Amino acid sequence: MLQDLENNFSELEKKILLLQKNYKNLTERLSELTVEHEALKTKYDEERRRNQVLAEEQKNIKLYSAISGNPEHNRLMKNHINRLVKEIDFCIAQLQNSGL
Repeated sequence: MLQDLENNFSELEKKILLLQKNYKNLTERLSELTVEHEALKTKYDEERRRNQVLAEEQKNIKLYSAISGNPEHNRLMKNHINRLVKEIDFCIAQLQNSGL
């Protein structure tokens, strides 16, 4: 009976040590993954900003192409001019409403 209790206690002790070791490994892995996540998040933000810059550059290139007379981009130029005219009209209306 006492031998069985000692064996059970010994088995429990081994399992506890194994659980502690696994817990330590998992917390270390969590730390590593957290660092990796932050690095990837930073890289994602940088790539997103780079993508926005490239999209703006592409938009400007199309606009310059339309201004230079490229027939493929005439509609883009007309839309841009219409947008600018609407902005100007809005500004004029605000000036008239403010009494200036």
